Amino acid sequence: MHKLQIQRDYNLKINNLKLTTKNKQSKMLKSSFKNVLNECSNSPSLCFYLSASVWMSVDSGALCYAELGTMITKSGGEYPYLMEAFGSIVGYLYSWTTVIVLKPSSFAIIALSFAEYTATPFYPGCTPPTVVIKCLAIASLLIIVAINCISVKLASYVQNFFTAAKLVIIVIIIVAGIVLLAQGNTQNLSNAFEGSTTSFGAIGLAFYNAQVNMVSEKNPKVNLPLAIIIGIPMVTVCYVLVNVAYFTVMTPSELLVSPAVAVTFGDRVLYPLSWIVPLFVAFSTFGAANGSCFTAGRLAFVSGREGHMVKILSYVSLRRYTPSPALIFNGILSFFYILPADINTLINYFSFAQWAFYGLTALSLIVMRFTRKELHRPVRVPIFIAALMVVVSCYLVLAPIIDQPELEYLYCTIFIFGGLILYYPFVHLKPRWARRIMRPITMHLQLFMEVVPPEDFEAEDPPESVKF
Repeated sequence: MHKLQIQRDYNLKINNLKLTTKNKQSKMLKSSFKNVLNECSNSPSLCFYLSASVWMSVDSGALCYAELGTMITKSGGEYPYLMEAFGSIVGYLYSWTTVIVLKPSSFAIIALSFAEYTATPFYPGCTPPTVVIKCLAIASLLIIVAINCISVKLASYVQNFFTAAKLVIIVIIIVAGIVLLAQGNTQNLSNAFEGSTTSFGAIGLAFYNAQVNMVSEKNPKVNLPLAIIIGIPMVTVCYVLVNVAYFTVMTPSELLVSPAVAVTFGDRVLYPLSWIVPLFVAFSTFGAANGSCFTAGRLAFVSGREGHMVKILSYVSLRRYTPSPALIFNGILSFFYILPADINTLINYFSFAQWAFYGLTALSLIVMRFTRKELHRPVRVPIFIAALMVVVSCYLVLAPIIDQPELEYLYCTIFIFGGLILYYPFVHLKPRWARRIMRPITMHLQLFMEVVPPEDFEAEDPPESVKF
């Protein structure tokens, strides 16, 4: 007899490496590079240096995550580290902001990118209609949520296939760029620093558009450091080389107006096989959306288990051993984020919150060096690396606000700390009347979704490696 818990199949080192780099690879191919270039005043070289600097800072931060992930072997990304170092309130504010805004909006924008690359070949010479893009994005969202609800193993197979597709298209673009450079197509790089910005706020926003997410996985003491050491430097090099390839055939102005940069590159370089690019980029973004859904569901699951979200989110499918309530909840929120005309603004304004939590996570490593000395640390990084990450995060949080203060930053801050209004009565006090209201709702949702609390149900024949 075993307790029913989440099925976990991401147990191979290659899967850990793929999960570590899933979102990073996709950002090479999506439109976020245009946002970086725009904030750099159309300066290619400054854009390259900033992009490489971001990845270097990510590598430094990833070393902090390597120590934290091998010291606290729990799922949920930054959530368990913040809980352990700073207590329940900070952990709650992180889960409140990330589960409600950051994760679903990220899932939505990746789904929109998939839809854009899928629709663009069918509308040559013009931008696809917004309604088509949104319908495709919603369809992809539904498919991905269904895949993750059905089986962790199926989600793993999907991730493996689409990660391979990402690598194929990245290699094609890099090789094509090298050939073009060898042929002398360097005119767009000859005055690469022309028009470079000196605005600290703009540079901070450029960093925002290149930011990445870290995830946790199985057997972290062995696999997490290896995945970080191999994955992030590899992606750093590929990121810069892909962007150099773009500039061999496009000026900064052309790149900024292109609805799909990789598709434009394929049309100019790979004709008559240009259809390969949108196909493989669509594969890439679909895989990134799948990975985003996977990690978002785990965070919502852990938050529900800790009592920081409604308890139903911590329940597990009786038949599938997947956190289907958490996955469906994330999918519903992502659906509503797809509906507005533009969610890039939302991403920009809430990114300062993401970097604030990155900084707090690095600070948690420093704090636990003194408060939790008894914890075993298979990986131990120099403390100055964590301090450097804290300083970089403070800059990325404060520089855009100081350079260009806007009310939207205040609104985001109010939203984040506004979560405390719900924390005190519903998390700290846990009134009986709230439990009486939620009990029948939870019961009906359990019956409808066929889910149970993982710690209360015992299965006769559970799958191997059932603990996430």
